[in-house]
Amino acid sequence: MYYSTDFEMKIALQELTITSTILERDVICTLLMPEDGAVAEPLNLLLLNDGQELENLKMVDTLENLYERNCINPLLTVAIHAGEDRIQEYGIAGKPDFKKRGAKADLYTQFIKTELLPFITDHTGMDHFETTAFAGFSLGGLTAMDIAWNNPELFDKVGAFSASFWWRSKDLIKGYTDDDRLMHSMLKSTIGKPELKFWLQTGTKDETADRNKNGIIDSIDDTIDVIKELLAKGYERPADIQYLEVLGGTHDTETWGKAMPKFLQWAFGK
Repeated sequence: MYYSTDFEMKIALQELTITSTILERDVICTLLMPEDGAVAEPLNLLLLNDGQELENLKMVDTLENLYERNCINPLLTVAIHAGEDRIQEYGIAGKPDFKKRGAKADLYTQFIKTELLPFITDHTGMDHFETTAFAGFSLGGLTAMDIAWNNPELFDKVGAFSASFWWRSKDLIKGYTDDDRLMHSMLKSTIGKPELKFWLQTGTKDETADRNKNGIIDSIDDTIDVIKELLAKGYERPADIQYLEVLGGTHDTETWGKAMPKFLQWAFGK
C-alpha cells in the first residue's frame, strides 16, 4: 500500500555540555530526537562516539529519511564529541596498546557509566529505554565494543564501523602474533557470554595494510576474526551478528554515513 502524508518528522538538535569530574574536561554532547510531540511510543537510546562528526555523517538527513519511511522506532541519539585526548580516552579499558595509547580508556568507561548515562536519565526523565546501543567508528568503534562487552547490563547492541580491531599489545617488528590483538584476547578470555548483539562493518578500501600477506586487508581480517571469536562463544549469525562489507568503502565518514541506515534499521527497526 502506498500513501502520502503531510506529516514530516523533523529532528531536533540540542547541544549540551557535561562537566566531567572523571575526564577533567567539558564533554559536549549533541542530542538528536524527533521534534516535540512526535513520540508516543517507548524510546530507544543510541550512544555514538565521535559525535563531532554528525554533519559529515549526514545523521540528521538519515534519521529524518528513516522516520518518513516508517523504518525505525523513536530514538534518542546522544552523540559524544571526542576531546583533544581522543587517542588516550578511546581504546580498551585498562589495556593500553604497545605505544601506551588508550591510557585513559578506563576513565572514559567510567564517564559513560557514572556521569553520562545518569545525566541522560535526569535530562529526559527516562530511566528505561526499549533498546540501548553503543556505536562508533575506527577507534571509537573499538571503544564502543569494549564498553558494551564489559557492561552488558547497560547495553543491548553494539555498532562497530571500521573498528580498530588491530589494537595490539606488541609492535609488529617486536615478534607480534595475532594473539597480541587486545580485543580478540579479551573476547577469548571472557568467561560466559554477555547478552549482546553485534553489527560490524568494514570497507574493502579501509586501508592497504596486510600484515600476514594473505591478500585481505587487516581491517577485514581483524573484523572477521572478531566474528570467529564471537561464534566460538556461541553467538549465531545472523541472529546475533550482522556483518556489512562495503565494496569500495573507505575509512571515512562518507562510507560510514552511507552504512548508517543499515545499522539503524538493524538496531531500532520496525
